[in-house]
Amino acid sequence: MQLESLKMFCDLAETESFTKAAQINQVTQSAVSQQISSLERQFKSILIERSKKKFRLTREGQVLYDFSKQIIQTYEGLQSKLQEIKDVISGTIRVATIYSIGLHDLPPYLKRYLRTYPTVNVHVEYRRANQVYEDVLGNVVDIGLVAYPTRDSRLDLVSLRKDRLVLICHPQHALAKGKPIKLSALTGQKFIGFEPDIPTRKAVDRILKDHNVQVQTVMEFDNVETVKRAVEIDAGVSLVPQATVSQEIANKTLAQIDIVDGEFYRPLAALIKKNKVLSPAMKEFLAVLKEES
Repeated sequence: MQLESLKMFCDLAETESFTKAAQINQVTQSAVSQQISSLERQFKSILIERSKKKFRLTREGQVLYDFSKQIIQTYEGLQSKLQEIKDVISGTIRVATIYSIGLHDLPPYLKRYLRTYPTVNVHVEYRRANQVYEDVLGNVVDIGLVAYPTRDSRLDLVSLRKDRLVLICHPQHALAKGKPIKLSALTGQKFIGFEPDIPTRKAVDRILKDHNVQVQTVMEFDNVETVKRAVEIDAGVSLVPQATVSQEIANKTLAQIDIVDGEFYRPLAALIKKNKVLSPAMKEFLAVLKEES
């Protein structure tokens, strides 16, 4: 029995998906099935209930998962400790990030990290917020990057920084006169928002509600890039993270309007599955993410 077989079984149990388990281990779904069948023959036990549509481990499968997880974590801890002793920073880090962080916040930190640790391979995937949580919990990735992190007993949250939310509009918009405004000035304005399940949308809705502001939401998108394009054609105004519009403000394709009611921020955080063994490369990556830009 090889350690890879036990890891593959653990990945399958956690993702409840042959497809994701195959993706994590960079093999085919057929290879995953063959490994599970091999384990069942070795232990003379059925590990997965195949008669039901919903994935479920048998009692024997649950026991094998519990012990296999301990074995895998012990082995990964051994590898990490040996790397620390040898002062080796290498390997692969799998990261899932929401689009706005991946496109605007992450690049300078990633560049700084790879300049210091060129032998580390950082694989980045762009996902919706709910998918980032799923990927971290399913061990599809090592680290997730999100805004407005949701606490979960199965996850460790590493606070990174706060990104200021700013009001943007077309440079020729009536509000773009260079004078700070109150949020109440947005009442009745055409508004470009994120889709309802996006955490930033929920936060913006709370801000507007707290200030008794009712806007006319005319468009909803799942990413900040499309929101910006809609504002650039003067379809409406929007509240977005400042880091995502710095280039457009500098190029004067968008105007940023100061708000006198106060400043609003969105917190950014890294997600790590509870009890996950972090390699030296992962620890250093998190350390770089926590540095000031």
